[in-house]
Amino acid sequence: MTDCLLHELRCPCGGRIIDEVWGKEDYDTLPGKRFFTCKNYQADGFYYRQPWVIGVQEEIECLTKRVEEAEQVIKGVPNLNKQIETLEAQVKIFTGQVDNLTVQIADLEKLCFE
Repeated sequence: MTDCLLHELRCPCGGRIIDEVWGKEDYDTLPGKRFFTCKNYQADGFYYRQPWVIGVQEEIECLTKRVEEAEQVIKGVPNLNKQIETLEAQVKIFTGQVDNLTVQIADLEKLCFE
C-alpha cells in the first residue's frame, strides 16, 4: 500500500517536509501561497518544494486509492466468513471422526492385548 502521508515525506537531502506559507515579504504578488517544502530548502534545484494544492491533490488521489482497496477487502469479508463457517463445520466433523477412531483403537487394543 502506498504511503500517502505528506508529513512523513523526506526530501532527497533527508530533511523533513514542512508546510510553508509565503508572507507579503516573501513574494509581493502571491502572499499566502502555500508549499510543501524541505526545511533545508535552497533554490538550487536539489531540495523538495511543491505547491500545496498539488501536494493535497496527490494526497487525495492516494487516499482515494486506499479507500477503494479497503472497499474491496470489506466486500470480501462475507465470503471469508462463509469459508470460516465451513471450515469450523469440517473441524467438528473431523473431531468427531478422530474421537470415533480413538474409541476404535482403544477397543482394538483391548482385543489384542488382553
